[in-house]
Amino acid sequence: MKRLMIVCLSLFLWTGCGEKEKPEGLLSEAEMVNVLIDIHITEGIASAIPVSYDSSGVLYSLMEKEVFIKHQVEDTVFRESLRYYLQFPATMDKMYAQVLDSLASKENFGVKKDVGEPF
Repeated sequence: MKRLMIVCLSLFLWTGCGEKEKPEGLLSEAEMVNVLIDIHITEGIASAIPVSYDSSGVLYSLMEKEVFIKHQVEDTVFRESLRYYLQFPATMDKMYAQVLDSLASKENFGVKKDVGEPF
C-alpha cells in the first residue's frame, strides 16, 4: 500500500512538473513585450489626464483598444498570452526587464510617434 502511494505521488509530480507546451495562437515573447510597452504608456497617459477615476477608466479602455488595433491583436489573445506567461515567472521577469528598459529609454529620449498613431 505504501509503495502504491509513493508510485502514485511520484507519477503525479512527474506529470505535473513537466514542461508545458505553448498553446497555439498566443503572442510570442517579443510581441508580448511590444504590447506591454504600449499598454504601460497608455496607463500612464490615462492616469495623468485630470479627470475623475471613472472617466479615467473609460478613457483607458478606449486607449487600450487602440493599442490592440495598432498591434493587430485581439484583447482575448493578449489576455490568454498574459495568463500563459504568468505561469513562468522567469520568462515574465525577462520580458518585463525588456519592457522597463524600453520605457526608461523612451522616458530619457522622448517617445517618437509614428505617423497616424493616436498616442
